[in-house]
Amino acid sequence: MDYREVYEQWLANPYFDDATKEELKNIAEEENEIKERFYMDLEFGTAGLRGIIGAGTNRMNIYVVRRATQGLANYIAKVGKQSQGVAIAYDSRHMSPEFAQEAALCLAANGIKAYIFESLRPTPELSFAVRHLGCVAGINITASHNPPEYNGYKVYWEDGAQITPPHDTGIMGEVKAISDWNTVKTMDKVQAEKAGLYEVIGQKIDDAYMEELKKQVIHQDAIEAEGKNLKIVYTPLHGTGNIPARRILKELGFENVYVVKEQELPDGAFPTVSYPNPEAAEAFELGLKLAKEVDADLVLATDPDADRLGVRVKDKNGEYHDLTGNMSGCLLANYEIGQRRAVNGSLPEDGALIKTIVTSNLADAIAKGYGVDLIEVLTGFKFIGQQILGFENSGKGTYLFGFEESYGCLIGTYARDKDAIVATMALCEAAAYYKTQGKTLWDAMIEMYDQYGYYKDDIKSITLKGIEGLQKIQEIMDTLRKNPPAEFAGHKVVSARDYKKDTITDLATGEVKPTGLPNSNVLYYDLTDDAWVCVRPSGTEPKVKFYYGVKGTSLEDADEKSAVMGKAVLDMVLDVHVCQANAQKGGRNHGADEGGTVSAHHHGNGNGSGGDAETLSDPDHYRKHSVEIAVRIEGQGQRHA
Repeated sequence: MDYREVYEQWLANPYFDDATKEELKNIAEEENEIKERFYMDLEFGTAGLRGIIGAGTNRMNIYVVRRATQGLANYIAKVGKQSQGVAIAYDSRHMSPEFAQEAALCLAANGIKAYIFESLRPTPELSFAVRHLGCVAGINITASHNPPEYNGYKVYWEDGAQITPPHDTGIMGEVKAISDWNTVKTMDKVQAEKAGLYEVIGQKIDDAYMEELKKQVIHQDAIEAEGKNLKIVYTPLHGTGNIPARRILKELGFENVYVVKEQELPDGAFPTVSYPNPEAAEAFELGLKLAKEVDADLVLATDPDADRLGVRVKDKNGEYHDLTGNMSGCLLANYEIGQRRAVNGSLPEDGALIKTIVTSNLADAIAKGYGVDLIEVLTGFKFIGQQILGFENSGKGTYLFGFEESYGCLIGTYARDKDAIVATMALCEAAAYYKTQGKTLWDAMIEMYDQYGYYKDDIKSITLKGIEGLQKIQEIMDTLRKNPPAEFAGHKVVSARDYKKDTITDLATGEVKPTGLPNSNVLYYDLTDDAWVCVRPSGTEPKVKFYYGVKGTSLEDADEKSAVMGKAVLDMVLDVHVCQANAQKGGRNHGADEGGTVSAHHHGNGNGSGGDAETLSDPDHYRKHSVEIAVRIEGQGQRHA
């Protein structure tokens, strides 16, 4: 059935409500819009669902949410765990409460009890609730830091982590097997409550979650000494973090917490930012303004579902520095592991620091410095959660800290997803601790660099939307597999990892060995001088990402090396585009107006610096600050990255 037939079916089927049909009638003359909405089903992938809100099979709406939930219910029934129930949380986005309600009523109609939060809650609290209530699964309605028009649907399993094999493929299979919308179940809320299949949760879970956070504190003495002096500016960016972040800081003894009023209340339109992402500089504009007014020591911003934390810290000269996810993650890893050793006298022999493959090599140096294991996992915090579960099941391995470059970490094992609330708490604790020594967090950062090396990591990405975009992204990956680079910016490729083929190839000897990680469409290049480059399509957005890292002898040296590497990565992207265009056009020469364009985006990740000003007009984020690079196709491109 083609997209036009599916569109007509939605208009004719009495299962779909009048508002949905009216929305679809309004696009009757817009063929491309109809195609975008109906050419495919919004894919239920390993990260669940994420898409633009609207009517259609390729959009987020109550029907797509019901279908996903029916698939989940079918899988839960298949594994015989209906009696455990499912916890449901949601964020501040448009339609989040409605989608959560639809999921709960679908579960109830399938005889599975739904525990639904009374109002919006952070993602990590949902992870905690799954474990605390003994649920078989969890559903979180959120699209994290995506633009306002998006929403999403994440699924967690009984360990509190997002679904991994075999459950992810099992649930995906059940969702895909549903072809008749009329077979998707739902029921009346009153009837669900009477049947004991719908329970509202809130305060008790909040209190239990707070108690678990407090258990992670190492230096309450430092908080008692400096909590009244430390000045903290915090913004929830219109999301879920406001109440829990302020509560934990207040209860621990931080007396000077200033909240950005304009961004305090939940609002799915995110009116003060174009993109509610704590990685973006604009997310901190209001916070930094307030920080300068009150002379704050640090500025913290949580994303809408409060699993990721952005940080700005003040040095002794009054200048505020941006801590990227790699920087704040390494700062916290060094603090948590170092202070636990100092307090306890030693670390567990089987202690482990866990990071994703696109996270800074500084983490490796920290693990080596403390003599603990360094475990690498694929991108996605669920794989860190999977490692914790493995430790528990085997009795071997002790989780010390885990983080990923995208501004997410977890301290403790009470939850199995990244937690910006515990990160907020821990960074404020660390700031208080260093303040007792007459140091700032920036001082601690520089001391860490002096000890382990001046690592700098960054990312560039290309957004390619729509049907053609997906094809282009795959072509980029295919081209790199067929024409692997030999060097980047003067750094020779030592080994090449292909996680899709499960191979690590030593370029000097030709020796090939397995990666040891699950299949994933990721390419990774280990380079000389502790540098690296990694290429992977995003799992949640229509983009391909290019991660890279270098090691310098100083902040300035690292900045320079990173800028050169960034240019080399962009050059490689242009070369790949040339290769693709030549393959499509038979290698003939074409002018720039005949070549396509790609949109290269640079998120200002680095030791407080922005980006490569020569290639990027503004390095903040992909919607407002992207630069279109016209590609002049002049014959076969030469790989010179």
